Amino acid sequence: MSDAPRVALIHYWLVGMRGGEKVLEALCRMFPQADIYTHVHDPAQISDTINAHRVVQTRVGRLPFARRMYQSYLPFMPRALEELDLTGYDLVISSESGPAKGVIAPPDAFHLCYCHSPMRYLWDQYHVYRANAGLAQRLVLPHVAHRLRGWDVTSAARVDAFAANSRHVAARIEKYWRREAEVVAPPVAVEDLSPAPAGEIGDYYLWCGELAPYKRPNLVIEAFNRLGLPLVMIGGPGKTAERLAATARDNIRILGRTDFDTLRHHLSRCRALVFPGEEDFGIVPVEAMASGRPVIAYDRGGIRDTVVPDRTGLLFREQSVEALCAAIDRFEAETLHRVDSAELVRHARRFNEGAFRAGIARMLPPDLRPEGIAALSRPAE
Repeated sequence: MSDAPRVALIHYWLVGMRGGEKVLEALCRMFPQADIYTHVHDPAQISDTINAHRVVQTRVGRLPFARRMYQSYLPFMPRALEELDLTGYDLVISSESGPAKGVIAPPDAFHLCYCHSPMRYLWDQYHVYRANAGLAQRLVLPHVAHRLRGWDVTSAARVDAFAANSRHVAARIEKYWRREAEVVAPPVAVEDLSPAPAGEIGDYYLWCGELAPYKRPNLVIEAFNRLGLPLVMIGGPGKTAERLAATARDNIRILGRTDFDTLRHHLSRCRALVFPGEEDFGIVPVEAMASGRPVIAYDRGGIRDTVVPDRTGLLFREQSVEALCAAIDRFEAETLHRVDSAELVRHARRFNEGAFRAGIARMLPPDLRPEGIAALSRPAE
């Protein structure tokens, strides 16, 4: 093998910049010589960091309207992955949330899978997706999903090592694929955030994220309608925001999508971030703590890896309006006066990109670790 190993990065699809693509960016910086393979690539929606690499689409990317209808082509993705010729690569890193890990790596290559989540629409959220699908999809989905589950489990056996973004995801990897995974938290751009001066902290609570049902924005609105406390909500899309706004009282402001400066301003000046959904990891709570503000969150999912109860936030056990209201009342009475912005920032810095790189490097064979990264230690508690 030459001094510089050949590296292939496999990502499910590149049609926007979300958490998974931020992980891919960090991998691109770790391995600047790497090639990227993906099902669909829309360069206009992807960062310069990723586009600077050689990007190869599978045959799915050549299907009609693939950039818009890529998820409809899910049944074609397993075969498309297996058709990729990865001959000559020494290291394969797949970024898994949709189909990515099913590539056939060369026999002497090391295959690490970084798993954001096993495919929810095949496993733990299957019945939710089917219930909300159209008639044709409800009829077809059981037959397609049955075959895809078999391939999903089989392809997991091709991977040499799994990294999971949280203990929550590691447990699902063990449940569905019967494989162990080491937890490596995704990189969060904590260095871009900072606390506001103490005198500028507002009286409002903050909710932000995609206005999707599983993130429970409706639960937050109902709770703050009842409490009457100020609430700011940041997120899109616009039509969903309009529907939610119709149910919100005057104490609630729904800003829709905003630029980063507006988000950063509100993160650092809110009383606390309210986070009632169940996430695989949850980047926004880490961003809030990096901004010096605590988190009030539902006690399920990746939040258990990021929020320390009664130190960096407060967790509630039931995903209900009553439980959220009780948590906010408790926060006002017991926690608010003990908030230590400096401690929150120190805690959030555990999730920076350096910690992510160190975690990935520890999982690779010594001769495949990027120079200067292998010696990094685990982030301090």
